[in-house]
Amino acid sequence: MKQGQVEKLFEWLDETSTLVSEDMNVTYLEGLAEALDVLFNEKPFDDLDKQLQTKLTNRLTKIRKEEFEKEEVRKAVQLTILKGMKGATQQQHLITPDSVAMFMGYLASKLFEGKEELKLFDLASGSANLMTSIMNQLEMPLRAYASEVDPTLIQLAVANANLQKNNIEFFHQDSLRPFLIEPVDFVLADLPVGYYPDDVQASRYELKAEEGHSYAHHLFIEQGLNYTEEGGYLMFIVPNFLFDSDQSKALNAYLREHAHIVGMLQLSDSLFKDEKHGKSILILQKKGPETKPPKQALLVKLPSFKNPEAMADILAQMNQWFDEYKATQ
Repeated sequence: MKQGQVEKLFEWLDETSTLVSEDMNVTYLEGLAEALDVLFNEKPFDDLDKQLQTKLTNRLTKIRKEEFEKEEVRKAVQLTILKGMKGATQQQHLITPDSVAMFMGYLASKLFEGKEELKLFDLASGSANLMTSIMNQLEMPLRAYASEVDPTLIQLAVANANLQKNNIEFFHQDSLRPFLIEPVDFVLADLPVGYYPDDVQASRYELKAEEGHSYAHHLFIEQGLNYTEEGGYLMFIVPNFLFDSDQSKALNAYLREHAHIVGMLQLSDSLFKDEKHGKSILILQKKGPETKPPKQALLVKLPSFKNPEAMADILAQMNQWFDEYKATQ
């Protein structure tokens, strides 16, 4: 992957998104979704204003989508989305940091080493940065599904996946409602944290609150297990306080019954502006007749990704842990 290529595509997307957003009087992110579609289709849509069509056709003469690798596309799109989210975004629209997405790809490649084919499902895909980052690191045939409720984000996700040539089937819906898919080998999500407003829908879950609103992040974990095959794995980005909150007793009991906790990796505080917003990567395995818990769960506090020596040391220890874990499964 070449940084120069990432910058070249970012500049093209940034300028084109700004052009579209000003011309159509839409947000920068909506302009970006349009710019990505134009680049993917190599022509503007017919329903656009004729003058804008001419401008976009001229823009297309400055770029060729074939010259970019998957990861160059993903990085450039991510940078453009980050620019569009500055100042105008809600907490749940934040993008998964690149270093975390890459690290989760490494963990997934360890968990599924030697597997011939993989079905995976991102329950809260946002703009599909986490999903495509993991897919780009897995070296096996993939069948991918993703769900997102926000209309702008799912438009970005579809365009992002198309441009990277990643085949993902998207569901535009509330991820806590039922899906028409078979259980998969691997469920992942950067979990939305907070209360879930739909108490009627929440009442269908074991992890519903005794009174008041339920925690969305708890319901997402239960929903993830509903769509994981026995023996399959789940990987979530969770708040550090997951097991210390007022509803965590019920979560602990639920997980003891339905899953093995494979690992909990606390992300470096340097990734977060405020310690109380700190996050961890939780790895679960859905229980089945053949499954066994690890002799010892992988419990790690990760150093800063900017500290290569400390990171290399931790990775060596983790590689050893995975070798031992795989040998007992």
